Amino acid sequence: MKFFQKMHRMNCGSAALALLMVLGTGCQTSPFAATRSKYLLGYTDMQCLDSRGQFYNWRTRRAMIINADGSKQREIGASSITNENSWTSFAGWWPDGRAVINTSWESPENYAWEKANRTFRMTEGNWLTDCCLVDIKTGKLVNVTAVERVSNYNPGLAPWPGDYSRATFAPLINGIQHPFSMDSDGRNKKDLSSGKDEFTYACNVSPDGERITYNKNYLVYIADKDGSNPRRVDMDSKHPFQFIPTFSPDGQWLMFLAGEHYDCHPHIARADGTGLRKLADRGGYSGSFEPLKYPDFHSSGSDIPIWSPDSQWVYYTAKVGRSVELMRVTLAGQVQQLTHSDPGTEHYYPDVSPDGLLVAFGRRQNVASVICVAESDGRNVEAITKPTIERVQTYPKWAPIQR
Repeated sequence: MKFFQKMHRMNCGSAALALLMVLGTGCQTSPFAATRSKYLLGYTDMQCLDSRGQFYNWRTRRAMIINADGSKQREIGASSITNENSWTSFAGWWPDGRAVINTSWESPENYAWEKANRTFRMTEGNWLTDCCLVDIKTGKLVNVTAVERVSNYNPGLAPWPGDYSRATFAPLINGIQHPFSMDSDGRNKKDLSSGKDEFTYACNVSPDGERITYNKNYLVYIADKDGSNPRRVDMDSKHPFQFIPTFSPDGQWLMFLAGEHYDCHPHIARADGTGLRKLADRGGYSGSFEPLKYPDFHSSGSDIPIWSPDSQWVYYTAKVGRSVELMRVTLAGQVQQLTHSDPGTEHYYPDVSPDGLLVAFGRRQNVASVICVAESDGRNVEAITKPTIERVQTYPKWAPIQR
């Protein structure tokens, strides 16, 4: 791709350069390549070395798709990048195979204010983020959050389970984020919040479409599908920090991180919020992946556990020795370590294929970043993107249907 820059040595030494050569070979010769060729992955690629701050790296973000055997890597949504301060990022998939991307823009002046004050200022005229659907065959892009616009900052687009004519997203309104529903064409937007003045986000809908769950002030709530009848999980407040709840694919369980900020671990409860228990420990891992060589305020991203499609496993990352390894755990708490890496290696952002046979994740080792694919039990790990020390690849997501 034209935005991939020629790699510099960066004084990384012969070991790192040798690693780049090893990681960059072999993905076309795997006996599993034919199987993986049926699948498609999306991810975000961006520069990670600009010392001026996260904005100057963010504006190089590009939404990408690639065949899961490492072939036909290409950019999508490029038509929405209108100037040097705008960018795209991959956000997910629609059930019909269209890609979900975020399109964003920020002014350099606003970032200067944010950096000085070490906080975001996502106000109108300074920042714009929208969610778009992209037909990956034709390139047609539809900006659904711009229809009957309610905010200038609109992340989190996802289909409503069981009724794909509906969707959810999470606009920022007067500095407070809220879960919203809308028609999939962007019309009929409705706030699902309970308590308009409290920070509410990360809306997830149950598989039957009848309930929602979300964070409010870093506590987890469950409500009816229209936002009514909200009730809090873990009423005894043993866990002051709770983060990103998701229903299991079979609708029987609720999973989220709980504990202290930067020391929280996968927990599960029944779908009605009862029976909360710890599922696994992250071994001192902060749960936050830092993509930049020169970290900025809030520049790291939360590394969230995810369900397997059969609801029998939770995949997550944890610190083992001096590395962050890919793990999975059964609902009974039986843990399996799926990667075994050299010290200093980081694994991040796992995602399991719709049939449960494969897992994709990011890996950074000796400053080189790649997207990897492996069998769901961790065997046969292979890099499917070209390793680079200038750019970082994040948030791999499997397409819901085969090519």
